[in-house]
Order: sequence, then C-alpha cells, then structure tokens
Amino acid sequence: MGITEEALKERIKELTCLYDISSIIVNADIEQMPQTLSAIAFSLKKGFQYPNQTEISIKTSICSIETESIYDGLNLISEIKVFNKLGGSVIASLKDDKSSFLKEEKQLLDSVALKIGNLLERIEIQQNETSLKRQMERADRLGILGEITAGIAHELNTPLANILGFAELLKDDFSKNKQATEDLDKIVQNAIFSREVVKKLMFFACEMPQEMQEVNIVPSIKNALTLLDASFKKAKVKYLVKIEDDTLLLKADTIQLTQIIFNLIINAIYFSSENGLVTIEAGQTNKYILLKITDEGPGLSEEVLEKIFQPFFTTKPTGDGSGLGLSVVHGIVASHKGAITAENNKNKGATFTVKLPKSF
Repeated sequence: MGITEEALKERIKELTCLYDISSIIVNADIEQMPQTLSAIAFSLKKGFQYPNQTEISIKTSICSIETESIYDGLNLISEIKVFNKLGGSVIASLKDDKSSFLKEEKQLLDSVALKIGNLLERIEIQQNETSLKRQMERADRLGILGEITAGIAHELNTPLANILGFAELLKDDFSKNKQATEDLDKIVQNAIFSREVVKKLMFFACEMPQEMQEVNIVPSIKNALTLLDASFKKAKVKYLVKIEDDTLLLKADTIQLTQIIFNLIINAIYFSSENGLVTIEAGQTNKYILLKITDEGPGLSEEVLEKIFQPFFTTKPTGDGSGLGLSVVHGIVASHKGAITAENNKNKGATFTVKLPKSF
C-alpha cells in the first residue's frame, strides 16, 4: 500500500472517529457522564494509527476515564478548556517506544478535547439554569408564605381558643359525665387540626427536589382554599368551587402542584374588586386534568398577555410583587409536560387555564 493511500486511510479513520464522538456528545445524558466519557475514549482510540497499542485517558472535574492503564512511554496531552479555564485533559499513550504519533493524531486529540470542553460548558450552563430555577421557586414559595401569614393567626387562633376553653371546662368536670368526654374529643380534634396546618406550611416552605407521584388534585385545591380563606375575607372577595369529581388523578409533584394553585388563586384575589367572585374549576379529559381560575378583575391588555409569563414581569406596584409568581408557575407546568394559557373573559376579568397530563 502506497504512502498516499495509507495517509488517506488514516484521515478516513480520524474523520469517522470525530463523527462518532460528535454523535455521542450530541446525544449525551448529563446524568450519565462516566458512560459518555468512556464511549468517547474508546471511539477516540479507534482513530489512532495503532489502536491496539494506544490507550486513552480523559480527566475532568466530573470524573476520570481510562481505556486501560496509561503507559510510561510516549504520551500526547491536550488540555480541556471550560470557559477558557483548565477543566481537564485528554491523554493518548503509545505502548511501543519505537513508534510515534502522527501530526494529525495530535490535531485529532485537540479537536476531541475541544468538543469535551464544549460539552462540559453545556453541562455547567444547564446546572446553573436548574439552580436559578430552584432559587426562583424557593423565593416564590417564601413570597406565598408571606401572603398567607395573616391567615395563619386566623387558622390557629380559633382551634387554640377552643383548646383553652374546653381545658377550663375539664378542670371542673373531667370524667364525670358524657359531656366531658365529648369535650376531650373536641380538644384532640382541634389539636390535630392545628398540627396539620403548621405541618402543611412547613412542608410547603421546604426546599425539596421534584418528586413525581400519583396525586389527587382535589385535596390540594381544598387545602389551598382553606389556607387562603383569610385572604379572601380580607380582600372581601368570594369564591366558587366547581369540581366535577372528588378524584382527579395525575402524575405530579405535590408541592409544585400546590404552588401552581396558590399562585393562581392569590393572583386572582389581588386583581379582584371588592365583592368580586373568583371561580375555581377542575375537571378532566381522557388524557388531561384541567384547572381553571377565573376572576372578575380588570382583565389583561395585549401587552400584558404577551409578557405575563416572563420572569420579573409584573403589573403590580413596586413592593407588591416580585414578578416571579406566574413565571414560576409556567416553568412548573412546562416541567410537568403541560400547558398554561391566560385569556380575557367576555364580560370582565381573566381566566388562567392549566392543562396537565395524567401521566407522561
């Protein structure tokens, strides 16, 4: 075989190697980086002139991969740069000291190091986006807790007052008659109720990863309305609930589902006029759960409709809203493979419709 033909054969091997590695990187799962880097290393090995005598090592901040132990002989090293900073290296090691690397093999190694660097940059960007999203959701949850703080006293004062009142009665007459027993039962019931209210608020405020499970949306709606009852009364706004079935099941994260409901109802209360009505509807189709929140507020302009789900966009006065609520809702709905729309009603006000798949 002539020199030209041999050189052509080597170039084809290198191009095939680059194509294979590009395909691996394009389809890479960032959760399975060791497997991805291992596949890259073994594909890269095939692109060298003597693949049986060449071993590849890839070292990154995520993990390190070797096809076999690196030889003490001739080595080629290419640095992996991540945002112009050293993020690792790709090493090719040749067993036979009498052989040597080709100039094109160094270029191949540099190209692969560049591609790995691009992959690591992509991973870092995605991780930063995920972190920012979690921070936004966290900030939004804290904002919601601030919104319902006024209602906490209302929710706790009544059962606590009952506990104290019945306790005073039991001091005089503990177990002498049936009424005392009934009073004791009421104390237990109210104590449990108070405990559950506090538990829900603490659970809601926790920073927890998304946990998808089968959920009935109906109790989530009822719990949200119970906790927001004081907010409705303070704003002098009424609400109407229309739920077509007591069981509306879907696959969702319970905390995030509650966050959707809270945000949309709080938003509807805010924009409702005194003596206005907020309507909460829930139903289902064969594949989807539908949630509609309708208010009788001023409605939405065309400009607002275009920007309403953008982060930090708000029509509320400074200090009344962060502009995160609806954008967080949009992000949560999207992560559940669902859709959310906002539209004006024929008469007055607006309707937000959330469409979530029962399973995906």
